[in-house]
Amino acid sequence: MLQALAYPFDSPELLRHRKQYRRQLLEDGSQRITKRIAVLGGSTTSDIVSMLELFLLNEGIAPEFYESEYAQYWQDAMFPNERLAEFAPDLILIHTTCRNITEFQQDLTLPEEACREAVLRQYQKLEVMWDKLTETYHCPIIQNNFEFPGYRLLGSADASDPHGLTNFVTELNRMIYAYARSHAQFYVHDLMSLAASYGLDRWADPSYWYLYKYPMSLQAIPEYAYSLTRVIRSIYGKNKKALVLDLDNTLWGGVIGDDGQAGIEIGQETAQAQGYAEFQQYLKAHQQLGVLLNICSKNEPENAELGLKHPESVLHREDFLAVEANWEPKDQNVLKIADQLQLLPDSFVFVDDNPAERAIVRGQIPGIAVPEIGEVTDYIRVLDHCGYFELTSYSKDDAKRNEMYRDNLRRSQLQKQFASYTEYLESLEMQAQITDFLPVYLPRITQLTNKSNQFNLTTRRYTESEMQAVADSPDYIRLCGRLRDKFGDNGIVSVVIGEKQGTRLDIVLWLMSCRVLKRDMELAMLDTLVEQCRAQGITALHGVYLPTAKNKMVAGLYDSFGFTKQSETPEGRTDWTLDISTYTKRNHVIRINQEGETEHG
Repeated sequence: MLQALAYPFDSPELLRHRKQYRRQLLEDGSQRITKRIAVLGGSTTSDIVSMLELFLLNEGIAPEFYESEYAQYWQDAMFPNERLAEFAPDLILIHTTCRNITEFQQDLTLPEEACREAVLRQYQKLEVMWDKLTETYHCPIIQNNFEFPGYRLLGSADASDPHGLTNFVTELNRMIYAYARSHAQFYVHDLMSLAASYGLDRWADPSYWYLYKYPMSLQAIPEYAYSLTRVIRSIYGKNKKALVLDLDNTLWGGVIGDDGQAGIEIGQETAQAQGYAEFQQYLKAHQQLGVLLNICSKNEPENAELGLKHPESVLHREDFLAVEANWEPKDQNVLKIADQLQLLPDSFVFVDDNPAERAIVRGQIPGIAVPEIGEVTDYIRVLDHCGYFELTSYSKDDAKRNEMYRDNLRRSQLQKQFASYTEYLESLEMQAQITDFLPVYLPRITQLTNKSNQFNLTTRRYTESEMQAVADSPDYIRLCGRLRDKFGDNGIVSVVIGEKQGTRLDIVLWLMSCRVLKRDMELAMLDTLVEQCRAQGITALHGVYLPTAKNKMVAGLYDSFGFTKQSETPEGRTDWTLDISTYTKRNHVIRINQEGETEHG
C-alpha cells in the first residue's frame, strides 16, 4: 500500500502525481480482485474515476470502468444500451449532485403542495431508474444523496420553507433513505455529509470543546456571530432593499462599448459566460424576494440597452427599476436612484467589479453596502455569504414590490404633466381601505413595522407574536391602511397603534411606507383614527415623536395635524396632544372604505 494514499492525504499532491502512483501500484505485484464498475454521471467523471482507481488499487481491487457520456446517467439507465450490457457491471455508481435536480423551481408564489409535488416528481424519476437498473443488471447500486446547495436564497429559512432549495434537497434525501431501507443491494453514498465535512473539519475543533466547551473553534466564532446577526437584523427590519449593479464585467464579461453586443460574454459558450449567466439568474431570483434591481453604469444609454437585449441575457430592461447609464460619478447616480425610488441611500447594495468605483461609492455614501466581489466565479458566493437580503418573513406585498415601485415611477412621470400637485393627486383616483388588523395582514403589518424608518414617529419594533398580542387585546385601537390607485395596489402601507388610557389614546406607533409619501395617506389615517376614538369614547390623543437619524421628515407631523406641543427634551423628544372635540376632517382626495375591500368607482 502507498502511504501517500493513506488518510489524511495531500489532495493536491495526489492529483499532481496520480499517474506515477498508478504505475507504482500496478507494478507492486499485489494480487487483486477485478471488478467492473459502471459510473453513470450527472457531470464530468473522468477525474473521479482516475482517483477512485488509485484508492481501489491500494485496497486490493483492480477496477475496470464504464463511464457514461456527460450527464447521460438517466438515458444510459433507462434505454437499451448495448455497450453497458456488454460491460456487465458488477457495481453501478450513480454520481448525481445538486446540479442534477431538475424539478425545483425558485418560485415563491407556488403553493406548498406544488413544492411537495415537485420533490415527489424528482424522486420518482430516480426510483424508476433504480428499479430499471436492478431489473436489468442485478448488481449493487450506489447512489449519491444530494448535497446542500452552495447558496441559500432564503437565508436560514431556505431549510424550513418549502420554497427553498435546501428544503427540497432535505425532503428528496429522506425519500432516498426510505428506498434504501427497503431495497437490498442499494446503498447511499453520503455526499451531503462529505460536502459538509469538508467545511466542518475546519469548523469543529474538538480541543476547544474539551478545554472551553466551545462547540466550534475559536476562529469560527466570528462566522457564527455574523450568521446569527443576519437573522436578527432581518427580524428587526435591517435588511437592505435594493441592488445597484454595474454592467461591464459585472452583469456580463467585456465592455459593451468596445466589444459590441456580439463580443460580450454571457450564456453557455465559455466558462466566463456561464459565470455571468448564473449570476444574472441569481439576481433574477431575488426579485421574488422583493429586492429592487437597478443599474448604475458608466456607459452610453444605447449601449446599456444593447447589452440587456443580448439573446443570452437573463435580465432585461424591464427587470430594472432605475437605470443610470451615463458618465457622471457613480456615487451621484446612486443618490439619484435613491431619490427616484424614495429610499434612503443606505438601503442599497452597490455591486461593481471596479475596486476604484467601489471605494468612491463606499466613501461618499454612508451606510451603503459595497461588497468586495472578486472574480465572477465569486459573485454569488460573496453576496450570499454577506446575507444582505436574509429572509425571515415573506408576504404577497414582497412578491409585488418591484411592480409597486415601478408603478411609483410611473406616478412620478405623471406628476410632471400637471400644473398643481392637487390636480396630480386627484388624477390618481386613490382609494384606501382602512381597517382594524385583519389576520391575513398581520405578517405584512409586522414586517412593515420593522422595516419603516423614515415615516415612523417612534420607530418601535414588534415581533409577530407581540403584534398578535396587540391585535388580540381590547386595550388598543389599531388601524392598517391599504392604498390603491389607477396604477395599481400599493398593499398595506400605513399602521397606527394607540393604547387606551381611560378617555385618552396614547399613539405608540404611527408609520407609513416610503412608497406613498406625499400622497395624503396620513390624513386619511388620521380621519379614521379620530372616528374610531369618538366611537369608543376617547376624547384626547397623545402622540410622541422620538427622533432618530432617519425619521427627521416626521418631526413636524403632529404640528401639521393640529396637535399642541406639551413638552420637548434636550434629546429632541416631543409630546403632543389633540382635543378630539376640536378636530375637523382634513382636506384630501382619498376615498376611504373602512369595511371589506376598497370601493371601486
